[in-house]
Amino acid sequence: MSIELILWLFSFASIMLICLSDLEFDYINPYDSSSRINSVVLIEYALQGALCASFLLTLHWFPFLVMAPVAYYHGKLYMDRKHLVDVTEIFRQLNWEKKYRMIKLAFYFSLFIITIYSEVKLVVCIIEQQTNTASL
Repeated sequence: MSIELILWLFSFASIMLICLSDLEFDYINPYDSSSRINSVVLIEYALQGALCASFLLTLHWFPFLVMAPVAYYHGKLYMDRKHLVDVTEIFRQLNWEKKYRMIKLAFYFSLFIITIYSEVKLVVCIIEQQTNTASL
C-alpha cells in the first residue's frame, strides 16, 4: 500500500511542477495554473499524512522519521494558510515554487527508493529463510 501512496505523491508533485513550467513558458495563464495546483495541494497533504501515519502504525520507524518533519511542515503551512498558490503573486514566487516542488519530487523519489529497497530486502530474507529450513 505504501508504494501506491508514494507514487500518487510523486505524480501530484510532478503535476504541480509541470503546471509551473507551463506558466513560466506562457503556455497557461496564472489563474488556471494556480487553480490546478491548489486543487491537488490538500489531497497531497492528506496522502502524505496518511502515509506517515501508516508508517507509524506498522512500526516502520525509519520511513516514519523521514516523513514526520515533512508532515509537520505541511501541517504548519496549512495552519498558517500558506499552502495555496496565490494568483496575483505566482509570477513573483515562480522560481521559489519550482525549487520547492523539485525538492518535494526528489524527496518522494528517494522515499520510493527506500521503500522498494526495504521490500526487496524482506523478500530476500524470506527466500533465504525458506532455503535454510528446506536444507535442514
